[in-house]
Amino acid sequence: MAMAIRSLLIFLCIQSIAVPTFSLYEDQAGLMDWHQKYIGKVKHAVFQTQKTGRKRVLVSTEENVIASLDLRHGEIFWRHVLGTDDAIDGIDIAMGKYLITLSSEGSILRAWNLPDGQMWWESFLQGSSDSKSFLFVPTSSKVDKDNTILVFGKGSLHAVSSIHGDIVWKVDFPDESFEVQEVIQHHDSNIIYVVGFVGSSHFDVYQINAKNGELLKHDSAAFDGGFSGEVSLVSKAKLVVLDAARSTLLTISFQKGEISFQKTYISDLVKGFSGIAMILPSKLTGLFAVKTITATTFISMSSEGQLEVVDKINHATVISDALSFSEDRQAFALVQHGDSDIHLNVKQNHDWSSDLLKERIKLNQQRGFVHRVFMNNYVRTDKSHGFRALIVMEDHSLLLLQQGEIVWSREDGLASIIGVTTSELPVEKEGVSVAKVEQNLFEWLKEHMLKVKGALMLASAEDLAAIQGMGLRSSEKSKMTRDHNGFRKLLIVLTNSGKLFALHTGDGRIVWSLLLNSLRQSEACENPTGINVYQWQVPHHHAMDENPSVLVVGRCKPSSDALGIFSFVDTYTGKELKSFGLDHSIAQVIQLPFTDSTEQHLHLLIDTSGQAHLYPRTPEAVSIFQLEFSNIYWYSVEADNGVIKGHGLKSNCDGEVANNYCFGAREVWSIVFPLETEKIITTITRKSNEVVHTQAKVVADQDVMYKYISKNLLFVATVSPKASGDIGSATPEESHLVVYVVDTVTGRILHRMNHHGSQGPVHAVFSENWIVYHHFNLRAHRYEMTVIEIYDQSRADNKDVWKIVLGKHNLTSPMSSYSRPGVTTKSQSYYFTQSVKAISVTSTAKGITSKHLLIGTIGDQVLAMDKRFFDPRRSVNPTQSEKEEGILPLTDSLPIIPQSYVTHALKVEGLRGIVTVPAKLESATLVFTHGVDLFFTRLAPSRTYDSLTEDFSYALLLITIVALLVAIFVTWVLSEKKDLSDKWR
Repeated sequence: MAMAIRSLLIFLCIQSIAVPTFSLYEDQAGLMDWHQKYIGKVKHAVFQTQKTGRKRVLVSTEENVIASLDLRHGEIFWRHVLGTDDAIDGIDIAMGKYLITLSSEGSILRAWNLPDGQMWWESFLQGSSDSKSFLFVPTSSKVDKDNTILVFGKGSLHAVSSIHGDIVWKVDFPDESFEVQEVIQHHDSNIIYVVGFVGSSHFDVYQINAKNGELLKHDSAAFDGGFSGEVSLVSKAKLVVLDAARSTLLTISFQKGEISFQKTYISDLVKGFSGIAMILPSKLTGLFAVKTITATTFISMSSEGQLEVVDKINHATVISDALSFSEDRQAFALVQHGDSDIHLNVKQNHDWSSDLLKERIKLNQQRGFVHRVFMNNYVRTDKSHGFRALIVMEDHSLLLLQQGEIVWSREDGLASIIGVTTSELPVEKEGVSVAKVEQNLFEWLKEHMLKVKGALMLASAEDLAAIQGMGLRSSEKSKMTRDHNGFRKLLIVLTNSGKLFALHTGDGRIVWSLLLNSLRQSEACENPTGINVYQWQVPHHHAMDENPSVLVVGRCKPSSDALGIFSFVDTYTGKELKSFGLDHSIAQVIQLPFTDSTEQHLHLLIDTSGQAHLYPRTPEAVSIFQLEFSNIYWYSVEADNGVIKGHGLKSNCDGEVANNYCFGAREVWSIVFPLETEKIITTITRKSNEVVHTQAKVVADQDVMYKYISKNLLFVATVSPKASGDIGSATPEESHLVVYVVDTVTGRILHRMNHHGSQGPVHAVFSENWIVYHHFNLRAHRYEMTVIEIYDQSRADNKDVWKIVLGKHNLTSPMSSYSRPGVTTKSQSYYFTQSVKAISVTSTAKGITSKHLLIGTIGDQVLAMDKRFFDPRRSVNPTQSEKEEGILPLTDSLPIIPQSYVTHALKVEGLRGIVTVPAKLESATLVFTHGVDLFFTRLAPSRTYDSLTEDFSYALLLITIVALLVAIFVTWVLSEKKDLSDKWR
């Protein structure tokens, strides 16, 4: 009996130990991470709605993405993200089965298979000069007919086979400054008309044989008034363009080899016209639109060339290209904005008075104005023609409209994030019943009994589904309140469109979004652009009563000398609290480590003239600022001039008597790099909010080294001018990479190292006392990653324990940049097999957890590597004490472990940045990666040493304890009986 009990106890112990090895189940995927796919702002779209196969829309975007979207739900069938230098110039469908894309300024033509997106062929088009690109795909009723694709780019016209991508013929135009505006080939005609401008005053027409590319005829005519703006082809041999002053319409006729100009003053057509006009890009037969400051005017052209105004619309208006929906009928879409909706009208080209479709659609005002519209038709069940419209909004979102409703929408503005910060969620207040979201005891026991069945592989399919559903519910990751571990937060992201989003870290859903009025085009700001988003007010003492807020900083123009813009947004409600324009420019934003009584962060803005402006503009902020006035320094980098300068503060600005919040700047130091030998390519500093747990580092033999910890250090990388281009642009003898570590208070260079035969690009990360940077070694033809660690020699005497006990150490003495630092550095280089897009490092609340580098690879994935791999003290044969310290044996290259990819098998297409945020739990860090896609996850670099995992089986622990108690009780009873029987003997 005793043997059976012992066997039972051993079995239970083994089960309790073995269950944690099944720590990741299929149903747990996505519990700690999420991945979202986007495409960016659409600039071209073509529909593919054949009777057979899936109905789809093919798009290209400003993020250099081509994609096939499901027309029913807006989901991505397939997509390809081209390189950052491979901008898409145009797309079209050829032969009914290929998507044709033209990119790289007309130099690369590709064909993609429509069903699966595989590239069918690729052609590289050579030319002698840079020019505007143009794509023309002739329409044909025969699907398999080898139509010739016409491409103008690099100053030449190419005819390319649509089946194989072979270049059939090429025409080089005599004048290299010839800019093609239209390529015209009438149906079943063998003559191609190429029309365009030479310079700003000559109009040229070329007639080319479509079969062999022979130049048949060339006509040219000059116009003294010049040409400007877009060209609108209104008939087979007539187009309309504006003169150089943009006040006169020119009708250009090029029939039968004769070129004639007909002038029409816009003021004769549009009453009260003043200023300048522009022709809206469209492809309408016999009709075009002219936009002025006050209205959009639609003008028709008769067969004789007479112009007549058909309508004038004062609202914001967008028109689509013409769509042929029957043999001889063409229509186009017209979108106008109302108060809280948009009006969609579909009209025929030659019948403005009647509408084929007239709809009014309610639209969220946070999407802004309509920027583009693409139209498609379909046949209803009653054989009548219906129309759908794909519209691109001001916030870069994409919507499909049909039958007066929004069929689907996509928030593709999130593909262009330019700034990220975080905000805490609200505290769970009293009166909010936790019982509404927590489980009762019966549900708790039921859930864990199901988990036990799953662990023992006894669960049915229904049980597995229930386990997955309960796992998602029990995780509570989507609650809108704070958790004690700090995993639930709001990611506040600013996009290129000027829209602010709040994303929940639990599941990535959009909590709120706000299109900032201050970053929208207006009379005050012609072309506003966002710079970044910063934490403004973070309530700690009044977290129950006050909401946190963020500061969005922007400019009225892309140039750095444009006036600045401020906007304050409540992170709980998504409402804009206030916004205003600044009376100065913004060259640099410095978030100071001070807060006022309302817990608003102090910010120092540096303008292009070098003056510093303090915000918030309150007397309390000035008094706090004055206390630290002499301790505030900053630096500026002039990469083009090869100069880095250090700055300090002096008295108030000159001439700003009434403004107590403006301060002058003084130049403290400067470093000038000779432009003949060095060019600045990278600068990076430590995070201002990084927490360092300890300055001491215990090394082998119980020795102590002290890290040189300073927030005033700057890492600078320079290369030789010849090596500043792409990899291979210079020989190893001509290229060198030099790195510096500079103190930004005094300008003192603490460390300098030269990499002969290396070049950029250089990606670097600076944390605590170490720097890791990535570069290319031309001699070895491999990428390298180098680490530099900086140690403080001035505290090297503090190794005696008795000195520390007796208080005779200098660990608490203040560190000053003006005292000459005694520093020593250690460095080491390792080969790395991949190119890098971004590097970041994990951050935790107290800085105790070991660091992991997060490397964004060229494959758009994130690789996590332990900092121990980058230890400069690694050796081939580490001693026993070094092994105990955790030093790894030296290898010439860094290992890439597939299981170390944070993104698993997923890709963050177009990866641009990696942001790490500490959680309240010391062992955990939150990682947000953004590019065209978004990815979020939670990491534990040193494992979860301070908490139990979420999937820990409490039920099995309870069963084990109960079984042990029962076994102990049974053993005790049996032992008592045995003792009693022994006494009777």
